[in-house]
Amino acid sequence: MSTTNTSGRRKTAVARIYLTDGSGKVTVNGKDYKEYFPTLPLQYIVMQSTEVSESTGKFDVIVNVAGGGVKGQAEAVRLAIAKAIVELDPEKKPALRAKGIMTRDDRMVERKKPGRKKARKKFQFSKR
Repeated sequence: MSTTNTSGRRKTAVARIYLTDGSGKVTVNGKDYKEYFPTLPLQYIVMQSTEVSESTGKFDVIVNVAGGGVKGQAEAVRLAIAKAIVELDPEKKPALRAKGIMTRDDRMVERKKPGRKKARKKFQFSKR
């Protein structure tokens, strides 16, 4: 029986997962992933790493995810599942990397600067 713990991050979302052999059940914060991520694009993002690595239905996944929005959380879960699959079977890494799933997307929101309205927006200039 193979089990592994990994984490994935995206923006301010952090997903910690526990992956075990099983029937393909995915639980996110105590709910089924289809209930937690109600739209089909988000459900596809969550399950993308299992589909690409051809391990759909082989593992049960328990996820604790916090922070960020739903899209960031879904992408954090995708990365965590991919890292766990590679930890168990390193031969699946090239397929996941080719789809860009193994790379942590490190883009973050730029901070607001003092004396400005937003991060880059400036107040209107008046010549007179």
